[in-house]
Amino acid sequence: MPESTSAVQVRTPSIWSSLREAVMGSSQDFTEGAIGRAIVLLAVPMVLEMCMESLFGVVDVFWVSRLGADAVATVGLTETALTLVFVVALGLSMGATALVARRIGEKDEQAAGLVAVQAIIIGLVVAGTTAVFGYFFAPNLLHIMGGSASVVQLGSGYTRMILSGSATIFLLFLINAVFRGAGDAAIAMRVLWIANFVNICLNPCLIFGLGPFPRLGVTGSAVGTTIGRGIGVLIQLWLLTSGRGRLSVRAAQLRVDFAVLWRLIRLSLNAILQYMVQMASWIGVVRIIASFGSGATAAYTVDIKVIIFAILPSWGMSNAAATLVGQNLGAGKPDRAETSVWRTSLYNMIFLGGIGLVFFTFAPQIVSLFSSDPSVAPLAVNGLRLLSCGNISYAYGMVITAAFNGAGDTATPTFLNLLCFWVCQIPLAWVFAFHTNLGPNGVYVAVLAADTLLATLGILIFRKGKWKQVKV
Repeated sequence: MPESTSAVQVRTPSIWSSLREAVMGSSQDFTEGAIGRAIVLLAVPMVLEMCMESLFGVVDVFWVSRLGADAVATVGLTETALTLVFVVALGLSMGATALVARRIGEKDEQAAGLVAVQAIIIGLVVAGTTAVFGYFFAPNLLHIMGGSASVVQLGSGYTRMILSGSATIFLLFLINAVFRGAGDAAIAMRVLWIANFVNICLNPCLIFGLGPFPRLGVTGSAVGTTIGRGIGVLIQLWLLTSGRGRLSVRAAQLRVDFAVLWRLIRLSLNAILQYMVQMASWIGVVRIIASFGSGATAAYTVDIKVIIFAILPSWGMSNAAATLVGQNLGAGKPDRAETSVWRTSLYNMIFLGGIGLVFFTFAPQIVSLFSSDPSVAPLAVNGLRLLSCGNISYAYGMVITAAFNGAGDTATPTFLNLLCFWVCQIPLAWVFAFHTNLGPNGVYVAVLAADTLLATLGILIFRKGKWKQVKV
């Protein structure tokens, strides 16, 4: 009897089929099956989504640079002002992802849809406040941030348009966070593909008045970007209400639920504070570096740009860990949630460890792509090598922090950020830079020490397992 004697063959999907499924969209239940495959299916589209989000700013600067220095300054100052908007949007997104993932893990799609509606309501309220402020005070904002009279005159329309259309920023972040929490990372990615395509097409048309389009100058870039994001939001809303994804919002869920609303706000406030602490500490580090002159500042800027570009995949893996933790806790599988975090941390360590080795070995060649200035290059090479030594710590710190947030324990990483970045990093940077022979290299040593401390404390607290009992 051949059927009784032949072994049942179980086909394991190849890495290429997994990558294809990750991009095209997956129906995988992330509370079941191979954890490694789940990480790939979530992380790949999340990485591509982040790349697409960063592309908005790149496209704006690319086309606006044809209009002169004042136009570029307008974009730069407005993007700096938008940092606070992004911080709030990211914090709200973290809370939305945690709550949606938990409800999806519990197989309670109706409750997940209710969370999505509350997230949209909060986003609209915050965006409305931002829009009113931006519309009336755009010139004042550019002036306060150091814009010259010509920049204020030229760029007020751009800044007013971007801030007035901030609803598109908040909703794009929040609804994509809902999709990620539900495990629909590929949908979030594709929405940003479309939004960026529209932005790329409209920017030159509206800036330079190509064809039937009006010539709006630098303001045209803001109009094109806002329209691109707006179309992305419309697609998100259609997908969210059409039943084509893992999560659907029905008419019965279109209401304010104050209990869910408050839970989302409470989670998000800690997450917002996390990002604010990181932003403030980064400003402090830059201020200390700037004391050593423009060469040191330029070197640090080069190093940070290189590092941020290289760790995009790590952010994708960290976000994947957050979704896996939330869904598996919701499904009553805390051990699988913990295993997902350690597995993701291992993959991240291998990736960032390899990147760190490359950066350490080829630092001079990498830096030379950005600057050959003798006042910049040597400092940038030393800095890149020092930062690369911390890649193992970064790998674990990023994933562990995301895991806490995915579990709904946003208070722990907030505390760790305050301790490691404000209590440790800033004072150490000041001491090492000004009271040792390290000079600007002392700042890099302080950054390395703070990130190592964050990873170490994060692992110790994570191992205690209290995050498994957090109720959201």
